[in-house]
Amino acid sequence: MSVSTSPSRAHLSAVDTDGAATAFLAYEHVLLSIPFGEERRARKFYVDVLGFTEVVRPESLGGTGGGWFRAGPVNLHLGSEKDFTPARLAHPALLVSDLAPLIARCEAAGHKTIPAEKLPGFNRCHVHDPFGNRIELMERDER
Repeated sequence: MSVSTSPSRAHLSAVDTDGAATAFLAYEHVLLSIPFGEERRARKFYVDVLGFTEVVRPESLGGTGGGWFRAGPVNLHLGSEKDFTPARLAHPALLVSDLAPLIARCEAAGHKTIPAEKLPGFNRCHVHDPFGNRIELMERDER
């Protein structure tokens, strides 16, 4: 696969070897792993602290553990693993409208937030879910 640089194809993300254009539109979801059997703790963090709503997973996928969550256009899937290892470097970066109240909710629930170096146009911090997965929380800095 090669990246298109043609001005007429500037809106396209990539062109397959057969010349078919492929446009990447957005992330449909991100999946994080959690330890097997820890769905209740996951719900408490992702729903009660971060403010996601749990979504019913299609029956066709069976009862594989984990869970599906949504907040606005953001879809987050959790998959349970018996040999779980937290994502300490890899992470989703969630863009929120107002970071301060979310930081306050995380801190009040015992989830320490770690200020992150400011990026141009963004304020941000990191928080870890109850299992050690790193999550970046970001807001646009309009100043």
